[in-house]
Amino acid sequence: MTNRFKFALAVAPFLWLSFAAAADTQSSEQSSASSQIPAFTVRSNLVLVPALVKSKAGEVVFSLTANDFTLTDNGVPQSLRLEPDTDSQPFALAVIVQTGGEGASHLRDYRDLGAVLDAVIGNVPHRVAVIGFDSKPRLEHDFTTNTDAAAETIATLHEGDPGAAILDALNFGINLLRKQPPAYRRAVLLCSETVDSGSQTRFGDALRGFADTNTSIYSFGFSSAKAALKHEASKLPGPGGGPYSNEPYPPGGCMSHDPSADPDAQGKRGVQALDCASDLLPPLRLARMAFLAANDGLKRNVPKAVAQLTGGEYFAFKDATTLKRHLIAISNDVPNYYILSFRPQSPNPGFHALELTLKHRPEFQLRARKAYWVDTGAAANDK
Repeated sequence: MTNRFKFALAVAPFLWLSFAAAADTQSSEQSSASSQIPAFTVRSNLVLVPALVKSKAGEVVFSLTANDFTLTDNGVPQSLRLEPDTDSQPFALAVIVQTGGEGASHLRDYRDLGAVLDAVIGNVPHRVAVIGFDSKPRLEHDFTTNTDAAAETIATLHEGDPGAAILDALNFGINLLRKQPPAYRRAVLLCSETVDSGSQTRFGDALRGFADTNTSIYSFGFSSAKAALKHEASKLPGPGGGPYSNEPYPPGGCMSHDPSADPDAQGKRGVQALDCASDLLPPLRLARMAFLAANDGLKRNVPKAVAQLTGGEYFAFKDATTLKRHLIAISNDVPNYYILSFRPQSPNPGFHALELTLKHRPEFQLRARKAYWVDTGAAANDK
């Protein structure tokens, strides 16, 4: 598998849709951009689970086959296959940069990124967009094939207000990526502090967006002064002011939230939700526990949580030197992902927890996608 995806960003965690590949011409791309927005369901489709395997010394492992992996979907074992190379697929990248709050002090770190962006994208047809955000996200440069123009936009971003609406910016960027032709692989490069401040996007909405689109997220986080003072994530909205929204199960029963509950009782309500998870059948219980864990991760460290959820990578950085070093690491890692796939055997609606492991290979380290989402309509159609 050596260099099997040379100079191409490997297909990062996403739901493979059954569609015909768009013709690789500019006119075809333009005509399909607005008319072929994919519907992210799993009916009659494959779920792709890219996996990166390294030795404990940090060297990429190339020699494994599908039989070396075991995958469960909500605890249910699945049959796996290894997908063929996808090095010629076009690529859409959204670069999301925090310009407000603590992000203002890092704007100088984003100069001269053209070369490393080229390395991450690879020698394939591509589109790059730039999004800046403070208390609100803004499209600084729409999707372009000119990487240098995108890099120049990143280098000249202006300081914003004190806000740090990370979830809003991610939601904005993913929605833009949805509109790209379905043949395009999609990814986000996020540069932000670790704690969200001021987002209107609810946790459940964010989790669904990350889990039901073909978007991988590679995050670069810098320390947030606010995190040392108070838990800003407790201010993020949920239904009735609480932390849970868009529950992955129908309303009612012990797993539903109480819209009239005291929003200050978040901890107590979370404990109650965990306690009554035992009332659910094993697959739904596991999915619920994973949903709560992802929810909690978003409140603690947004860029790290979204990277782990989608199977991307997270790096803490301090300055331009460490940022470029981490970008180079990503450009070296992602071309060497194993692309595993399966057809869901139990498409219950909502959040699905994935667990990929290696058989009898404790000497290796594994990173892979952790979740996907099934729409209620798709699950009903499969019955």
